[in-house]
Amino acid sequence: MNNSFFQNTPLLFEESVNGRCGVILPKLDVEEAPLPKEFLRTELILPELDEASIVRHFTRLSHKNFSVDGQFYPLGSCTMKYNPKMNEEAASQRGFSLAHPLNPDEHNQGSLELLFKLQESLNEITGFDGCSLQCAAGAHGELAGLLMIRSWHEHAAPNGGAVAGTAQGTLRRTRILVPDSAHGTNPATCSMAGFVAQAIPSDAHGAIDMTALKEAVKDDGTLAGMMITLPGTTGLFEKNIVEIIKIIHDAGGLVYGDGANMNALMGIVKPGALGFDVMHLNLHKTFSTPHGGGGPGAGAVVAGKTLADFLPGPVAVQNENTYRLEQPALSIGRLKVFNGNFAVLVRAYAYIRTLGATGLKRASEYAVLNANYLRFLVKDHFPTPYGSDRPCMHEFSASPDLGNGIHTIDIAKRLIDYGFHPPTVYFPLIVKEAFMAEPTETESKETLEAFAATLADIAQEAKTQSELLKEAPHVTPVGRLDDTAAARNPVLRYTWQNS
Repeated sequence: MNNSFFQNTPLLFEESVNGRCGVILPKLDVEEAPLPKEFLRTELILPELDEASIVRHFTRLSHKNFSVDGQFYPLGSCTMKYNPKMNEEAASQRGFSLAHPLNPDEHNQGSLELLFKLQESLNEITGFDGCSLQCAAGAHGELAGLLMIRSWHEHAAPNGGAVAGTAQGTLRRTRILVPDSAHGTNPATCSMAGFVAQAIPSDAHGAIDMTALKEAVKDDGTLAGMMITLPGTTGLFEKNIVEIIKIIHDAGGLVYGDGANMNALMGIVKPGALGFDVMHLNLHKTFSTPHGGGGPGAGAVVAGKTLADFLPGPVAVQNENTYRLEQPALSIGRLKVFNGNFAVLVRAYAYIRTLGATGLKRASEYAVLNANYLRFLVKDHFPTPYGSDRPCMHEFSASPDLGNGIHTIDIAKRLIDYGFHPPTVYFPLIVKEAFMAEPTETESKETLEAFAATLADIAQEAKTQSELLKEAPHVTPVGRLDDTAAARNPVLRYTWQNS
């Protein structure tokens, strides 16, 4: 293990000097009272440092962080693009940052107007009729969408969607079809919503196998719907999408759209117009708001006329010149306290208003252009097993074979030494040794060329210095870890003993 991190960046505990203080508290202006003993943890050994040492410690740590503000972050299917600082300024406006969600609606009119206009903007971009901003992440939005489909079957289908003679809510329509290239959250969401996921294989071109789909859509009344990512995770647009949606609708099911890849479609294709019934949008991906580290995020849900009344609420509505919060008529209920991650929603609205319709379309066009340019630059060492004869969308899934026992994980680790964040690896599962890259529209031609040149250098290293890759990374605070052991025996906290 590389221990240079600990040598070059002393821990706060190791810098501690007895009696040193980083803050001087003002004199008490009330009578001194002892703290309750039950609140004091005597086993904690806290460091004693001056203010400058503390500031320098955390500043040094911050320089070791990897962020999209400092480096290229080509995570496939995660859309880690640069977040404009203008959006941050908008969200920090006092009128937004100090607004309390428990204020009566008449005191929050500006915030409610923003929520309403963001809902309308997302409906316009996607071609849907209703929008809820409740959900905190894409997977959260997935759950909302499938709960809406379940509720629709319970309310609108014959016998409430229930088996004759059973209690209301005991679904007969329990099957959700999920392509084998889907995001891993899709089948998990099916289970959480009370459905059973049925995998549909991909064909030789990486698209949904139409023969397998038609076989799965049996006329036994058990099909509830299908989850489809568009474009697919192989980075290709599903050519048969309209036919696929019609097949599901004709069988009495509804179609859920996984909107994680909407960055390829803004201003070009409206999923609602294709026939999707409900869809989530990752505002922390497509609409350039903060992303990663466990949140905050935003998984807005948009729906067509069939499902709009089932959206989670409350949603913002307009009544002449005033705005209020209202629960949709058949809402599945509230999925998050208050009105979602509001500051994230402000950032997304600022992004949409800054770019406008033309700018959003250009963003998608540049995202697709960048992906195709990068795929062309690396094709000799990183060929794509699907769609090599057609343009990809905003991302591509390569299948590298560099020989000498080199695996995709070795390439990913070595990239870190060169200052690049690794792309998504080993996903989608249908791609052998998958290396999934998404450059986004915010990266320059020079950055893409530097990344491609680095991949070419790594491919050469694999031939002549394969151990360099197998032992990478070499310049990070911690060297290569045993991923399996780390997952099975995680060390979740730092422990220190006073010697």
